[in-house]
Amino acid sequence: MKKLLGEDRRNELLTLLKNANGPITGTDLAKHSNVSRQVIVNDMNLLKARNEPILATSQGYIYINKDENVMYFERKIVCIHTANQAEDEMLTIVDCGVTLKNVIVEHPVYGEITASMMLSNRKDVENFLTRVQETQASYLSALTNGTHLHVISAPTEERLDLAEKMLREKGYLVEG
Repeated sequence: MKKLLGEDRRNELLTLLKNANGPITGTDLAKHSNVSRQVIVNDMNLLKARNEPILATSQGYIYINKDENVMYFERKIVCIHTANQAEDEMLTIVDCGVTLKNVIVEHPVYGEITASMMLSNRKDVENFLTRVQETQASYLSALTNGTHLHVISAPTEERLDLAEKMLREKGYLVEG
């Protein structure tokens, strides 16, 4: 395969992301373009600097197509649980038809740390947990003794209400 150069490669990457039905890993984009994964990371940063709505998630890169006809509701929730309960928390959220957009922790030195998750279904959660296990990574909530925030999103307020209700019943929701 011919190596794609500079602007041609970035245009090709944009086209791939816009037409994808799900996330594409940096490794897959690198193979497609016949470049290193680091070149892809740099390309994604350049594209984001041009205000392209590209999101780096734990599953890969996503181009956020804003459908003007679909209204999504978002809510920020505060949760606390152990690392062993993380899978149940994530599944509880996605099983309500809610997308788990990110995780946010308050670090004593760095301040607020936000990491994109973009988990919308059980397969997304399974893939996320597999990556955590394969890399032996810790959850960000380990920095804050289990306390963290999530931004959750759904097409209806009722789904967000249901997710909160289920999390509250399981003791994962912190309320003030």
